[in-house]
Amino acid sequence: MPAQPTPQLDLFEHSRDTMLRNDVLDALQRRDADAATLAWHALADFEPRHEALPALAGLIAALESARNNTLFRVHAEAAVAREQLARSVAPVAQSQFGAATAAAWLAPLWRGLADRAAALPFSAAQTEDHAAALWLNVGDATAAIEAVKAVEGIESWRRIPAPLGWMALARYRSEGLDNIWPLLAELAWLAPQRFGQTARALADPLLKRLLRRFDEQFDLGDGQVADPLAWFPAWLLTEQPSLLPRLLGARTGQHSEPERGFGLVAELLGLERQGKHHELIAGRKRLRDVQPALYAAYMKTR
Repeated sequence: MPAQPTPQLDLFEHSRDTMLRNDVLDALQRRDADAATLAWHALADFEPRHEALPALAGLIAALESARNNTLFRVHAEAAVAREQLARSVAPVAQSQFGAATAAAWLAPLWRGLADRAAALPFSAAQTEDHAAALWLNVGDATAAIEAVKAVEGIESWRRIPAPLGWMALARYRSEGLDNIWPLLAELAWLAPQRFGQTARALADPLLKRLLRRFDEQFDLGDGQVADPLAWFPAWLLTEQPSLLPRLLGARTGQHSEPERGFGLVAELLGLERQGKHHELIAGRKRLRDVQPALYAAYMKTR
């Protein structure tokens, strides 16, 4: 049986296919939904089975829906739009544009949702549909300022984990890590798990190194403490005493042992500067009684 000839790539067909797809992508990046639609139809006419057609159609639909600037009336409306953008549009944009270009392309879409959610009140049951959370998805300093404004409109936001975490993220983007230490300390005491999520979202190199050392060095014993991260602010004072002036801006009020431990370490650092030996010895004993692991961390450099 004679050998079958190897199929040859039709370079014209292939280059035409690529050119038409690129026409759609170019129009999408210009945010011209009408031009993108025309280019999409040209690609579909030339190659009806082109694998990119469904994805490109989804991106065109996202641009067209962005023309709607009607305020959301209820959280459920915002939730549907957010889920569509996060779970359907964003992955497709990343696959078609690449991560960096996709982030810039998606930013105005997130900004539009945040604007439409401006009138929605804070709901503990639907936190991610609040304007502040949506602004943080935009990812720039201007949006961070808008997120701060949105958080400040929530009553008692500093005592609610979600908006407290949003504020830390927003202010980090506009002010940096040094100015948000009090917020991070409060979040660690109030909601350690949320603090962990926020720290990961910040992705700050210094904070990541400190948390890694905390995990490696601060041994509370297996299962003895439900939320070890609540002790991070107190441990941080033993590791970085120079942060004391910043961390003293944290508002306490939970009357928890981690807060008490923080206060004792802060007091001891003050007594050391003042050279009050007798008070220092008594304070160290109180710290040991509150948390032996924290006492050990404090004494390691003494």
